[in-house]
Amino acid sequence: MATESGKAFTRRDRLLEIEKKVRGWWDEKDVFRAEAGAGPAKPGEKFFGNFPFPYMNGFLHLGHAFSLSKLEFAAAFHRLDGANVLLPFGFHCTGMPIKASADKVAREIEKFGNPPVFSKEVEEPVESQPEPEDSSAGPPPDKFKGKKSKAVSKSGGQMFQWEIMRSIGLSDSEIAEFQKPGKWLTYFPPLAMQDLKDFGLGCDWRRSFITTEMNPYFDSFVQWQMRKLKDMGKIVKDKRYTVYSPLDDQPCADHDRASGEGVLPQDYTLIKMEVLPPFPLKFKALEGRKVFLAAATLRPETMYGQTNAWVLPDGKYGAFEVNGTDVFILTERAALNLAYQGFSKTPKHPSCLVELTGYDLIGLPLKSPLSFNKVIYALPLLTILTDKGTGIVTSVPSDAPDDYMAFWALKAKPAFREKYGVKDEWVVPFEIVPIINIPELGDKAAEKVCLDLEIKSQNEKEKLAEAKRLTYLKGFTDGTMLVGEYAGMKVQEAKPLIRTKLIETGEAVMYSEPEKRVMSRSGDECVVALTDQWYLTYDDPQWKESVEECLSRMNLYPDETKHGFEHTLSWLNRWACSRSFGLGTRIPWDPEFLVESLSDSTIYMAYYTVAHFLHNEDMYGANKTHPIKPKEMTDDVWNFIFCDGPYPASSEIDSSVLGKMKKEFEYWYPFDLRVSGKDLIQNHLTFCIFNHTAIMAKHHWPRGFRCNGHIMLNSEKMSKSTGNFKTLRQAIDEFSADATRFSLADAGDGVDDANFVFETANAAILRLTKEIAWIEEVLAAEASLRTGPPSTFADRVFENEINIAVETTKKNYEKYMFREALKTGFYDFQAARDEYRLSCGGEGMNHGLVWRFIDVQTRLITPICPHYAEHVWRERLMKDGFAVNAGWPIADSPDETLKAANKYLQDSIVLTRKLLQKQITGSKKSNKKAAPVATLTEEKITCLIYVDEEFNGWKAECLNILRNKFDRKTGTFAPDEEILEALQKSSVGQDGNFKKMQKLCMPFLRIKKDEAIAVGAQALNLKLPFGEIEVLQENLDLIKRKIGLKSVEILPATDHDAKAKAGALSSLLDQNPPSPGNPTAVFLIW
Repeated sequence: MATESGKAFTRRDRLLEIEKKVRGWWDEKDVFRAEAGAGPAKPGEKFFGNFPFPYMNGFLHLGHAFSLSKLEFAAAFHRLDGANVLLPFGFHCTGMPIKASADKVAREIEKFGNPPVFSKEVEEPVESQPEPEDSSAGPPPDKFKGKKSKAVSKSGGQMFQWEIMRSIGLSDSEIAEFQKPGKWLTYFPPLAMQDLKDFGLGCDWRRSFITTEMNPYFDSFVQWQMRKLKDMGKIVKDKRYTVYSPLDDQPCADHDRASGEGVLPQDYTLIKMEVLPPFPLKFKALEGRKVFLAAATLRPETMYGQTNAWVLPDGKYGAFEVNGTDVFILTERAALNLAYQGFSKTPKHPSCLVELTGYDLIGLPLKSPLSFNKVIYALPLLTILTDKGTGIVTSVPSDAPDDYMAFWALKAKPAFREKYGVKDEWVVPFEIVPIINIPELGDKAAEKVCLDLEIKSQNEKEKLAEAKRLTYLKGFTDGTMLVGEYAGMKVQEAKPLIRTKLIETGEAVMYSEPEKRVMSRSGDECVVALTDQWYLTYDDPQWKESVEECLSRMNLYPDETKHGFEHTLSWLNRWACSRSFGLGTRIPWDPEFLVESLSDSTIYMAYYTVAHFLHNEDMYGANKTHPIKPKEMTDDVWNFIFCDGPYPASSEIDSSVLGKMKKEFEYWYPFDLRVSGKDLIQNHLTFCIFNHTAIMAKHHWPRGFRCNGHIMLNSEKMSKSTGNFKTLRQAIDEFSADATRFSLADAGDGVDDANFVFETANAAILRLTKEIAWIEEVLAAEASLRTGPPSTFADRVFENEINIAVETTKKNYEKYMFREALKTGFYDFQAARDEYRLSCGGEGMNHGLVWRFIDVQTRLITPICPHYAEHVWRERLMKDGFAVNAGWPIADSPDETLKAANKYLQDSIVLTRKLLQKQITGSKKSNKKAAPVATLTEEKITCLIYVDEEFNGWKAECLNILRNKFDRKTGTFAPDEEILEALQKSSVGQDGNFKKMQKLCMPFLRIKKDEAIAVGAQALNLKLPFGEIEVLQENLDLIKRKIGLKSVEILPATDHDAKAKAGALSSLLDQNPPSPGNPTAVFLIW
């Protein structure tokens, strides 16, 4: 809006004034307060929707608002449709991000002072790293430009926490308070609540709360949940590979990550390739040790065919102590992972005895497990990536296309060998060793595929990737072992056996690392650790069966969402549910640990149903006098409320209050819809189903999820680092709440990324304020409107358009397709209104229809733009009550015949205008002596519109045949052969030259068949369901106005006298004869 005129600001400010006034009305009457009904809710009586509570380490942004808007629009629709609606909202503070950020503030004060004075080098403008869309660290900093400082380079390109806090408008004195985690919890949630109120969220704020042990009631709830799961055997202690933050010294789950959400541990077999003595001089410190090049492989079954090992000449390696005797040579990154998996002399700390480069390793003689070559050598390979695996790579050219091309290139290029000091005897004598037979590819699969694909060089990356795909896939699924203990066995059966034996004999070890790079919110790169901690047994087959049953009963929007859950269930394993760092609830039986942030937020939707009894409108549960004490919320009480447990006779809580709490839960549960970004399918949403199926009765299992994609701003990814970012508060201030909501609805539905366009929000400001102005103008000139019942064709059409809008918009809201609801309930509806105004001409619009239009449109737009709707409802229509619960408009069923008649009318007008323009243009070109275009006024042109309302002759015969060959139930036709046979036997086929008639009839038959398949049997009727001449004649004045002619006649094409009126142009009727639905216009120029 900054680039718009002052008038645009005036319009925006008008909407902001209206919104403030309307919120006052809502607050005064507590419109969104939700109370349970007298008994169990009947189908459709209530709607309980919820949204994953956002993390409170900053302000809410448009990413949050986009997902939340889907819930808000759904809840508002159900409220308008008469349902009893509960939409609560909580604030998530569990986990490590807040604690990590608070610790960063404290460290910066300790290192740089209070306020911190960063060095000049640090103060250089830097570009901060992009953050994930669900991060909420506040509004965007300016788009920094300039090179990174050394300090920033060392920190991974991230800004100092202090700078981030300054960028969101906090003063230095305020920032210092944020070194205490509790400050974050008291500062951001109230601001988020106010932003949501200003957004118009229809929320029952009595039920709001924060998480963590700061809230003793929610703390009690989570402890009950964890004890219950443990008692059921759903939580166990186990050693497992887990993505881990060395800095935080604890597992790093999805919500603890700055990047790499969804990344899992990747398991390898680490092959111990023993370095044979004598050792080179650089290895002197390793004398007396067993030294191994440690190569990570995913294909241990191929080790029989090793010809060499690969190293990166310029790569940085180290010789790391594994224990008192063994030393592994690999990259420092791999050594760090191994140190967290029990393979380091000092746990969690790699001990490097010698720093090495790849050049130091070239030519090392190796004894490698299973290899038929008793001695192989380390050779140079320039394409090794040191950020994956160990930097040491086994070479099996029989079954690995990359190895095949690299090995033969080294053999064929003496100059390359000489460059890297490779002796001939390390390479030349070695040949491919056949180890696996693959149907169609033979026993040297890599060689065959490379030859088939005509790969000439290691640099043909795309071809090599395809070769690798073919070889690895077919090798695993179809390959048979040719050698070794498991010769004759299928590869997929032999692979785990070979891996197990290698590990049992000490020739290999298990190794794991993150599939991709993962950065924790504390700023360090994560490793994979073998940890002994508490896990939720999401790998339990019986538990998964219950989840699958629940999913089969759920409503999932859109349909492809189901595939996401099915994929998650295919890989989901045990989930680490305990943490040692951060904020949250203590594990009740092991208080050294906290419940991690995704495990305390799985069934809290149930907590909403009773939160208002506990909190007394205090989200912290500790700032006011409370009628129920936290200690009174025992496991017996929670079980009574949520699990139909026995009445807690020993409870000190009043029995009537306990009864009301249980009644609230029984009324609202199960929840009807949970709305979330699609990225939460892989964790939170799936965990939600798991925990509900374990703890709740079947009739309380979740009913529905709606998932959406992320949101872009103006077709670009939303990112603080680029400045393409908006907080919810910024959007409201710049566009108004309703224009923001309008643009969010217009941004898109489905799981693909949506697009919030600033131009759409600005246009919404204009549309909404113009509509208010139009309503005011119409009401001011009310006396000029035509009274009485709808009487004209235009009246009937507009009345029908109102019915159509009511029906189609309701269907779109019910399917949670809000962009479509905005289209049918606003854009299309306004277009129908504008067409009606034009169609009425001098007669004016009908008073009753205009009032009905304003009433209906106000209701249809209410879920999306409630402030605007409330203003129109109460101050322009002067209605009682509130628009938000006024009820869905009542309408008759749409008249499809009338709709078709109007479409016919409009299409005929458009076609006539095109023909008129074409004829005028043609006259100018063909007759230079004719009157110039300026003199071809409407007085000099007469339009004759010829109509033929019924098919006859051969066309009628064709339609009769098609009707007989059409199955109305299935909407399909008999085979073409049958239709052709019927045509040949008909009067048309018997008359004269059949081939000639066939050539004439077939295009018509094809067209009518397609129409019938699309719209049904009515497409095969001889006449349209309305009188064409009657429709055109009744709207003659409209036709004249729209085509700009005063003289227009509607004539039957079958009348000889009428046809004679066309004079010399009657030949046009023979060239382009009219037919039902397709009139022909002829223009006479005088």
